[in-house]
Amino acid sequence: MNSQLINNRYQILKKLGEGGFGTTYLAEDTQMPSRRRCVIKQLKPLAHDPRIYQLIGERFQREAAILEDLGQKNEQIPQLYAYGEEQGQFYLVQEYIDGETLSTKVGNRGVLGDAAVRDILLKLLAVLVYVHDHRIVHRDIKPDNIILRRGDELPVLIDFGAVKETMGTVMTAAGNPTSSIVIGTPGFMPSEQSIGRPVYATDLYALGLTAIYLLTGKVPQELATEPLTGEIQWRDHAPGVSPSLALVLDKAIKSHYQERFPTAQAMQEALAPSSSRSTIVLPPSPSSTAVHPPAPQSRGGDWLKFGIVGGVMGLVLLAGFVYLQDQQQKAFEERLNQLQRQSPPGSPSPPASPPASPESAPEASPENAPEASPENAPTVRVPSPYLPSPQPSPVELSPTPTPTPSRIEPEPSASPYLDQADAISTVENLYYLVSNRQYDQAVQLFSPQLASQFDPKFFNQFERVTVENLQITSRTDAMINLQGENTYVYPDGTTQRELRSYTVRKTDQGSEIAASDFIKVIKFR
Repeated sequence: MNSQLINNRYQILKKLGEGGFGTTYLAEDTQMPSRRRCVIKQLKPLAHDPRIYQLIGERFQREAAILEDLGQKNEQIPQLYAYGEEQGQFYLVQEYIDGETLSTKVGNRGVLGDAAVRDILLKLLAVLVYVHDHRIVHRDIKPDNIILRRGDELPVLIDFGAVKETMGTVMTAAGNPTSSIVIGTPGFMPSEQSIGRPVYATDLYALGLTAIYLLTGKVPQELATEPLTGEIQWRDHAPGVSPSLALVLDKAIKSHYQERFPTAQAMQEALAPSSSRSTIVLPPSPSSTAVHPPAPQSRGGDWLKFGIVGGVMGLVLLAGFVYLQDQQQKAFEERLNQLQRQSPPGSPSPPASPPASPESAPEASPENAPEASPENAPTVRVPSPYLPSPQPSPVELSPTPTPTPSRIEPEPSASPYLDQADAISTVENLYYLVSNRQYDQAVQLFSPQLASQFDPKFFNQFERVTVENLQITSRTDAMINLQGENTYVYPDGTTQRELRSYTVRKTDQGSEIAASDFIKVIKFR
């Protein structure tokens, strides 16, 4: 098919991926001056009944219109350029996202740190707030369907599930259309989705497990479950995760959807309470109304007084009940606030006589767009009702009136840009690897100069080494300077805590720690 032109316009360059519903190709638009690259998703209906084909065509057009609307208004969703039908198969032509999937990033560089995962989560939750506001459930969130775009490092959400579901439309014995397939990926798909009833919390479940994969490097099938509750046990695989982030993820992946966050915004607020909450609930305070001695009154006045007192007591009891209910609802948020005030456990730092231990992000393999998975597969919504209409004649691939994209193919000569989350993650990853005695991987995070100074024997004297409270002190586009607190934990349980600086810079292969210097001892052993 590589020599084929789709609709006499889109030249196939190579295959990106293939699945049960079709094939994804990288192509270029021969009718654009720039010959911009795009992604073509070829979709094959499972049934060949003409009645089914008609329904699939109608639903496909509706879902394509939804996809077009989503991509036009949010830069973290690929734009739809065109859609149509050719030779009995349906096509979506979408914006090509140049970058790497989260699964590729973890495969090349290892697990991410707390700060980097939190940053990615917040950016993706902002997209889900937008998507859910349009009454759409993605239904296939996983590391392979999130691309970190080269240049701005924004996570882009691809491969919405509803378009694929249209290809599984069949007729029941009673002659009613229904879907014969369930969209989703085993492990990332909760129970309500497996019976075809996805809700907004379905996406949050998959997003929570995606974050856990970034922290642990393990897919859900590799994690144990609690025999009594069925809850996923993952914390032992991410000992450096902060309590506040762990609490949010535990809630997001609850087995029953009613125990999870009801909306993406609720999860967003729990993850970053200081930046998203503006309302403070205060407990009721005693009334400041002065009490004056009663003037002499008749017996009727006494009854009036008792009635007023009784009414006031009733109001107080009612207020107390409402307050208690409110406190129960706020219990989760209060626990998060408490955890936010604690210093999160991170990767500890250098000991009493700190050597210049380099700390940088692992040397990643080239950040090419993944070829083995459908990176930019189409994005669509949950199925809409089927509406009868006349048998459609084959539809020509019709370009949709979308603005010309400005980020299809970044200029190769553009100066490198280092994202702050990536810089922090690089330092955190160093201490994670060191604490787990993965020295061969740890040394890849250093610049050549620091790598030559790295001495594993120094770190062998500690039970573990962590770093936390990393703060950016200065930056350029390609370099970030940070300071962090390193804790050295000795085998006997004693610790020494020090302040250390780090310089992380962007390279063609990823990012590396170019300098690391001791500043002072914060707490002696």
